[in-house]
Amino acid sequence: MGADADSREYDDYVLLIKGAEAELVEKKSRFIATVRPVASEEEAAAFIEEMKKKYYDARHNCSAFVIGDRGQLTRSSDDGEPSGTAGRPMLEVLLGSGIRNIAAVVTRYFGGTLLGTGGLVRAYSGVLKEALAKCETARQHFGVRMKIKADYNAVGKLQYILAGRGIAIEDSVYAADVEMTVIAPIEVYDRLCKELVEATSGRAEFEELERLYYFK
Repeated sequence: MGADADSREYDDYVLLIKGAEAELVEKKSRFIATVRPVASEEEAAAFIEEMKKKYYDARHNCSAFVIGDRGQLTRSSDDGEPSGTAGRPMLEVLLGSGIRNIAAVVTRYFGGTLLGTGGLVRAYSGVLKEALAKCETARQHFGVRMKIKADYNAVGKLQYILAGRGIAIEDSVYAADVEMTVIAPIEVYDRLCKELVEATSGRAEFEELERLYYFK
């Protein structure tokens, strides 16, 4: 499979690093949004249950989560609110944020006044957006960790090409030859290899170590 196919299949995505909370009061109803990173459906379920126990006296604990680098697994729950007024709007907020491996619970303490369908959607979506704005995230890129081996005369050229593409050298070993370990973005991997070969007149050797998501 070539780099072009890989780059289409493995898009960049945003990963939640640290969650947050936010609170909103609408017509005396109190909405509390709690957002947390999760790596699996089991973690998401445990988090939702934890929030239900914490806010055991609340009228509703609505939830949504998105798991997987491409958002392959999604779930939402209205937890007793009118269908489509809480869980689904929350899920749409999460999907729209582009953040993956994330779960959210919005707790509602009923204030005695009905908000109507539109009011509920705005409240659940709004408080979740406020919580997301406080979260810590990082963009994940898909790339190839590779080892480059060349003689000492080629080191300067290799470093120049790597620096020009903003590729940091993870590790260098200086022995009979020089070995550098780098992570190249998948979309430039093939072109980078050709550039390095041309710049060293074919003296550079490459070994693909692994394909992975990484922070940049």
